Amino acid sequence: MAEKLQAANNRIRALEEVERNTSLPGKNEKIKVGVDLGTAYIVLVALGEKNRPLAVEMQYAQVVRDGLVVDFVGARQIVARLKDKLEERLGRELLHAAIAVPPGTQEADCKSHKYVVEGAGFDVTEILDEPTAANGVLGIRSGAIVDIGGGTTGISVLQEGKVVYVADEATGGVHLSLVLAGHYKIPYEEAESLKKDNDRHQEILPVVRPVLEKMASIVKRHISGYAIENIYLVGGTCCLTGMEKIFQDYLCVPVHKPQNPFLVTPLGIALGSGEG
Repeated sequence: MAEKLQAANNRIRALEEVERNTSLPGKNEKIKVGVDLGTAYIVLVALGEKNRPLAVEMQYAQVVRDGLVVDFVGARQIVARLKDKLEERLGRELLHAAIAVPPGTQEADCKSHKYVVEGAGFDVTEILDEPTAANGVLGIRSGAIVDIGGGTTGISVLQEGKVVYVADEATGGVHLSLVLAGHYKIPYEEAESLKKDNDRHQEILPVVRPVLEKMASIVKRHISGYAIENIYLVGGTCCLTGMEKIFQDYLCVPVHKPQNPFLVTPLGIALGSGEG
C-alpha cells in the first residue's frame, strides 16, 4: 500500500514539473491526452511514450455542474483554447483524447462531454468513469476510491483489481465554498479562494466539517456490504489539509491521500487514452 502511494506521488510530482516547464516530445513520439471536464477546473494532460509527462494546461471554469455540461459553448471554447496552448508548447497537433465522467452518468450526458471535446478538435478515444481513471495512477487491487470534485462525490469499489461497484452523488467542493461564504459573509468567489489557501485550512476545517461528514456518510452508505480495508481520496476538494482524518474517524477505516489529489484523475484519464 505504501509503495503504491509512493509510486503515485512520484508520478504526480513528475506531472507537476511540466505544468509550466514543458518536456518536448521526440519527433515521432506518440502523445496521449486526457481531458478532465471538472466542475471547478478543466484540465488537459499530455503524456509521451512510456507515459512520460509532457505538459499540463488548466483553467478555472463553471461550465459543468454535478457532472453535467451546463454551458456547451463555453466548455468547448475553453477546451479548444487549452488544446491550442498545449499544441503551441509541444510543437505538435493533438488529435486524440480520452475523457471521464462521474460514475452512473446517463448516456446523453456522456455524449455531451464527448461532443464538447470533439467540438474542440479532438477525436475522443475513451470514455472512463472518474474513480476508475484515478486508479490508473493509484494501481490498487482492493479497496474504495473516493473522487471528490467540485460538484460530486464518486465512489468505486475494487476487488482483486476489478471494479465491482460505482456510485456518484451531488455533494462536492461547491458545497464547502457555499458554507464558507455563509459563515464568513463573503462572496462565493472569495470563499473559493479561501478554500484554496493552505495557510487557513486549519481555521476553516471545523467550519466545513459537517459537509465533510456528509460526504463521508455518502461513502459509508455505498460501501456497506463490502469488506473495505482501505479508502483512497482523490479530487480537488481533497486538497483540504486534514480532511482525510475526518473521513477516517467517521468511517473507522484507514483513509489515504496522495500528495496532490487534484491531479490524480486528470493524469489517470490521460493514462487511459488508447491513442497517441
